[in-house]
Amino acid sequence: MMTVHEVSKLTGVSIRALHHYDRIGLLPPSKLTQAGYRLYDDTAMERLQCILLFKELGFPLKEIRGILESPVFDRNQALKQQITLLEMKKEHLENLIGLARGIQEIGVKKLDFTAFDTKKMEEYAGQAKEAWGHTAEYREYQEKAAGRTTEQERQYGLELMAILAKFGEMKDADPACEAAQEQVKKLQNYITEHYYACSKEVLSGLGQMYAAGGSMTENIDNAGGDGTALCAARAIEAYCGKN
Repeated sequence: MMTVHEVSKLTGVSIRALHHYDRIGLLPPSKLTQAGYRLYDDTAMERLQCILLFKELGFPLKEIRGILESPVFDRNQALKQQITLLEMKKEHLENLIGLARGIQEIGVKKLDFTAFDTKKMEEYAGQAKEAWGHTAEYREYQEKAAGRTTEQERQYGLELMAILAKFGEMKDADPACEAAQEQVKKLQNYITEHYYACSKEVLSGLGQMYAAGGSMTENIDNAGGDGTALCAARAIEAYCGKN
């Protein structure tokens, strides 16, 4: 566990900002001491990384919270986008450094402003933001979540994870068996009721994400035991194949 001061020192995020993130439900502390001091565990630190990632892509804090709490959030895909954006920024800085050194060594021989052009980088950031912020599912989720409290969102997340954890009891069963298929249907209905319309295509995509590794797989396996995420993915695959 890390204190708010330690988190601030490690990440460069001000203590004031961390307190604000807590107030708006974006980054609640993992626990509070008896004296009321905030403490953050590894899961909270991973969430903070994601928050900073989306801030870099230009998302406002309110939208970041909605994305991170959405069942379709894919951290691996988000990291790929962040890496690409950072590489583009690195190239931009290297071009500026090269231009500055050239001017220092030989003076200005011609008026060349291409090194200052950030259009390509801005376009990529805009595309990434578009991909996360403007899907039909995300818009529907925003509408449903508009009047919810932080505690309500947390409760829905716990209930969703409990549904997924049940697949851990079916790891040795046929993924197409009646019990597994009923659990998939329960999952689909819950997502539709509380988040967005969970069509067969959306459900199939979720199943692939559950088994793809990363934080989503780890969270499901932590809830239901090793192999739970893969079991859920296989049951979803069988369900979507039949329906």
